[in-house]
Amino acid sequence: MLFQDKDTKDEIWQAVKHELHRGALDAKHPFHWVNLGTVSNEFSSVRTVVLRKLTEELHFFVYTDYRSEKCSDLKQNSHATLHLYHPKKQVQIRVKVQTILHFQDEMSNKLWQTIPSHRRSEYTGSQAPGTKISSPDDGWKEGDSNIHFFTVLEFVPQEIEVLQLSKNGHLRIVFNEENEWEGNWLTP
Repeated sequence: MLFQDKDTKDEIWQAVKHELHRGALDAKHPFHWVNLGTVSNEFSSVRTVVLRKLTEELHFFVYTDYRSEKCSDLKQNSHATLHLYHPKKQVQIRVKVQTILHFQDEMSNKLWQTIPSHRRSEYTGSQAPGTKISSPDDGWKEGDSNIHFFTVLEFVPQEIEVLQLSKNGHLRIVFNEENEWEGNWLTP
């Protein structure tokens, strides 16, 4: 368990922040893999992304290709939801976010320099992610290595809702940026 009913709201908030930071730092932590939900046309879309960094202000950072569907969705509607689940601690975290796309700007150019050369092909492909191909051999055709579509998605949290599952009774609490991250209990 991440928290119990006897914990104060501040103790819960500190535990949530600590666990989120661990997810950004440890590739084996369940919070390293984040489900990202966006809205496109008639349907919502959900996919798993890698949490690359988390700032002290709790800005989440993810890397992607600018031509991806998620970028198209976020250009149309910058609101998104992040979903994280820790199976051992049986805790779910949902984060409502506002997105900032960093493409060919100072931040993305600086971070591009940190991408290992053997991983850069993921962002220089001649075809956009999701392009229909006739066989698997037609995918991942590397394009011009001087032209890349590396993009950093910065997710700025507006609300963080935490559901602690427990056989003794589930607990649910929400923290809101507008209220300086003060917690409010919710009915599970």
